[in-house]
Amino acid sequence: MKINETKLDGVLVIEPDVFCDRRGFFMESYNESAFNELGLHVRFLQDNHSLSINCGTIRGLHYQLNPKTQTKLVRVLTGVIYDVVVDIRKNSPTFGQYISVILSEENKRELLIPKGYAHGFCTLAPNTQVAYKVDEYYSPDHDRGILWSDPDIGIEWPTSNPVLSKKDEHHPLLKDADLII
Repeated sequence: MKINETKLDGVLVIEPDVFCDRRGFFMESYNESAFNELGLHVRFLQDNHSLSINCGTIRGLHYQLNPKTQTKLVRVLTGVIYDVVVDIRKNSPTFGQYISVILSEENKRELLIPKGYAHGFCTLAPNTQVAYKVDEYYSPDHDRGILWSDPDIGIEWPTSNPVLSKKDEHHPLLKDADLII
């Protein structure tokens, strides 16, 4: 497994070892011992799986407040996404900045997103399936979001007319959001 750091502290692009032959491929998408050996001490509690039928679907930008913040390990099962992570830690030198990564069924990359970041993605192919692990259970009382098109963040989404949920259409701007300190 290869680990690539990003400009956001602790946000990592993981390239798992993939073994291919005439039948297809095999990979370990997660191995607690291997993660621990790399200094990544996360105990995942819940797996989530989404299907986005339409190309140009944006899900996000989502996060949970303390004490229910979540670390996520995101990967694509089918299709392609433009994955985005925004630093929402008020005292961070990269507060309000974002990174984007292409995750796909072909590149098999995974994105590790620690606590303190908002996460979202845009589908670049129809019928895209995304799976992700979290280290804290979903909590409706702690669930929050930031508007996908916040001009202060300036995310360069690969669509100008996204498919959005009602919830994602009405998230506040970063400057007005409940944030992780």
